Amino acid sequence: MAMKLILVILFGLAPATFAFASGGSGEIVDLTTSRIGYFAVIIFTCAYLLVMAEEHLHLRKSKPVLVAAGIIWSLIGWHYASLGMSDIAEAAFRHNLLEYAELLLFLLVAMTYINAMEERQLFDALRSWMLGKGLDLRGLFWLTGILAFFISPIADNLTTALLMCAVVMKVAGEDKKFINLACINIVVAANAGGAFSPFGDITTLMVWQKGMVEFNEFAALFLPSVVNFIVPATIMTFFIPKNAKLSGVKEAVHTKRGAKRIVLLFLLTVASAVAAHSVLHMPPVLGMMTGLGYLQFFGYFLRKTLPISLERKRAKAELANDEKTLEQLGSVVPFDVFSKVAKAEWDTLLFFYGVIMCVGGLGFMGYLSLASGIMYGTWDTTVANVTIGLLSAVVDNIPVMFAVLSMQPDMSLGQWLLVTLTAGVGGSLLSIGSAAGVALMGQARGLYTFAGHLRWTPVIALGYIASILCHLWLNDALF
Repeated sequence: MAMKLILVILFGLAPATFAFASGGSGEIVDLTTSRIGYFAVIIFTCAYLLVMAEEHLHLRKSKPVLVAAGIIWSLIGWHYASLGMSDIAEAAFRHNLLEYAELLLFLLVAMTYINAMEERQLFDALRSWMLGKGLDLRGLFWLTGILAFFISPIADNLTTALLMCAVVMKVAGEDKKFINLACINIVVAANAGGAFSPFGDITTLMVWQKGMVEFNEFAALFLPSVVNFIVPATIMTFFIPKNAKLSGVKEAVHTKRGAKRIVLLFLLTVASAVAAHSVLHMPPVLGMMTGLGYLQFFGYFLRKTLPISLERKRAKAELANDEKTLEQLGSVVPFDVFSKVAKAEWDTLLFFYGVIMCVGGLGFMGYLSLASGIMYGTWDTTVANVTIGLLSAVVDNIPVMFAVLSMQPDMSLGQWLLVTLTAGVGGSLLSIGSAAGVALMGQARGLYTFAGHLRWTPVIALGYIASILCHLWLNDALF
């Protein structure tokens, strides 16, 4: 029964009957009890088991869901063609594809900016600054956690977690116990920080783009997110030795020309996306794609002025007899925006396509009505939303949140914020529950492990419960 419920929750996109303004209209065929429906569920389940085993199989997660999406929609297309209702299936597929296209372009721009900042050595400079602060292990534990919490709302939780883990690995040596604790803290902090910003996680982005929560309304989750991070971090601090000094040596890292201006352009891009959604009532992707234009124009400026900049720096280096700087200037290459686009996380973007199309196809078959009836028809809404968070610790929160948004249950703003919070921070309960946790298991292989994280799950669960209670108490007026 539990497994059936998990499968049911994942599947859903459209109401049991709907019409598309652009195409034909008619009743959707209920396939939930048909052999086609059962086969589609089996295909999706097998694909997702392969996704969950990515760490052991070394099979990129996009591959199984792409194939599963193709099979599921082929089954739908074949069945509707046999009934002479191909236009309905085609309209449903295009509807899903449009939703994916908007999110794809949005995420692609965000990833391009992050890659540009990384190429300009902004993150390396931040790491160098942290190494030079003269902290002990407890200080490093808190600094990496706090920075992960406040950077992830802008730079997404995965990128932030990888950056902070690199710092910990650099200075902690082979201290397995500390690295494990620090990585757990980073995962919790990054997921918590991403929960109160539309740009911090794909799930929050989906909620915002769907219009369920406005941009400024996410701020109501700030204090609950802080609680989610602080509670387990405080408890774990007592298990770190006092005054244990770091072994890392400060490295002199300087950002490349234009790094700070790229940060400002990214903030302007975020503002453009918010304005497009809130003021113009257009999809946020309009502002993001305009922001990509900002970066392209700036890249053009950097390329055109590069010879003058190099000549000026070379003259200063020759005057100071700085051979190291002269050597570095000889290896400078022009800034190329399209190389940053190419370095985007394409596996993640294609995985997102597979998930949306799989979940959309299964929902089109009729599983939405079943899921909605079980969770939001017979359960208490708060219990259902808390369960969503627990489910996201086992199954990726992207399909879980997409299914909830597809069900479109009649909920108050407080409940939409609650499910946004639980889906975002629930993944911290297990190392496999979030992209940040999975990535750090690879980066700190053998030092940060599933079992090592699992030992601290009860402590993380205290933060999960405390954050929910904090939200219910502070934002009571929103329910």
